[in-house]
Amino acid sequence: MRSHLLNDTTAEHYRRSVTEGVERVAAKLASTRRPFTGVTPDRLAPVIAAVDLDTPLADASAALDELEDVYLRDAVYFHSPRYLAHLNCPVVIPAVLGEAVLSAVNSSLDTWDQSAGGTLIERKLIDWTCARAGLGPAADGVFTSGGSQSNLQALLLARQEAKTTDLSKLRIFASECSHFSVQKSASLLGLGPEAVVSVPVDRAKRMQTVALEAELMGCVSEGLVPMAIVATAGTTDFGSIDPLPGIAALARQYETWMHVDAAYGCGLLVSPTRRHLLDGIELADSVTVDYHKSFFQPVSSSSLLVRDAATLRHATYHAEYLNPRRTIEEKIPNQVDKSLQTTRRFDALKLWMTLRVMGADGVGGLFDEVCDLAAAGWELLAADPRYDVVVQPQLSTLVYRWVPEADTGPDLVDRANLHARKALFASGEAVVAGTKVAGRQYLKFTLLNPETTTADIAAVLDLIAGHAEQFLGENLVHAS
Repeated sequence: MRSHLLNDTTAEHYRRSVTEGVERVAAKLASTRRPFTGVTPDRLAPVIAAVDLDTPLADASAALDELEDVYLRDAVYFHSPRYLAHLNCPVVIPAVLGEAVLSAVNSSLDTWDQSAGGTLIERKLIDWTCARAGLGPAADGVFTSGGSQSNLQALLLARQEAKTTDLSKLRIFASECSHFSVQKSASLLGLGPEAVVSVPVDRAKRMQTVALEAELMGCVSEGLVPMAIVATAGTTDFGSIDPLPGIAALARQYETWMHVDAAYGCGLLVSPTRRHLLDGIELADSVTVDYHKSFFQPVSSSSLLVRDAATLRHATYHAEYLNPRRTIEEKIPNQVDKSLQTTRRFDALKLWMTLRVMGADGVGGLFDEVCDLAAAGWELLAADPRYDVVVQPQLSTLVYRWVPEADTGPDLVDRANLHARKALFASGEAVVAGTKVAGRQYLKFTLLNPETTTADIAAVLDLIAGHAEQFLGENLVHAS
């Protein structure tokens, strides 16, 4: 069994195995024409259940053969131009190369004596991102597993910086379109979901600063303490960007921590044409960045940035076997001093390789392309009488609803839209997302693939309309 350990004597075995795996995946990517096969859980579950994990196969080739049946054949492929559902991006090749390197070397980014250069590469990338955000010379941060973890850590820092230790008095303000991880974080931090005050949004789905100010005033008048304001730069459903300068002014006025959840909109940091949409982010106390969304990185690749490096001390704990206090005096750079995680992958390498090969403008140009595509998609939807589109996009998300010519009642239209999404997924021809707006069922395109075209969007809209019309016709016949 030692022949399977990666070391100096098995380097050739490693090369052959990985090469075969890469060739299989490359062939699959080259031949896949749809984002999904339409397989159902009932069909796939027995195939996986039949695998005897206690009986190994002959070799890696056999395991790859089996993998075709249990995973590769029926995976959802985000590189398909007609995958239009969630915030999943096709990935850039330099990042995948970085993934292969970091997996093989297997550095752990908690302490210097487990990562060395990896530590410095991560720190360099954090400094670079902080500079792109304009957070100032005292800024710092750390890579995380994703936006939810970044939001959790940001609110932990805000809680510790708050003016009271009475958790029952603390309040967090976020728009009604903010990410659910804000409520989850409040629960994890002992505040409870009721500590999150939902602030109304305007017609463009952006937080209303007038409403925020009223909520802050009410909070203080009741003897409660504003702990944090969470502004969103790219809401999950609409891609809307809250008015950051106005929110920052209120945060200063009420001496409240300002966090910007830019998990989606962070791609604007490298946009050659749209960087101004993030004006005001430089005033934040903390920022969430998900490179694995709009920087086209493989999952996971994310970070939390902070304006004041000293606030990261609230996540610092010392263990004699890992990061004893003396290492601070010795100026040994241990990333675990900043992180909620201990063992942590060298995910920063993927972004490093991307920037060294493509450059920031190259990445930003890709994000600009999908934002341009969304603008063109909005024009298609706005001109199509079959659809009601909610809001003109700031980023690359479109929320819309199929509507019939005749008034059949909103409940039946809800069911038709939901059916159309499910039928489309089952067909494997395209994948779209769904959400609710004002209690009604809507559909959603999240455009993160520069290979998607307006022709793809138009074709998917025709497919959706076809499924919805068929459903409506069948139900009206039954009703009569």
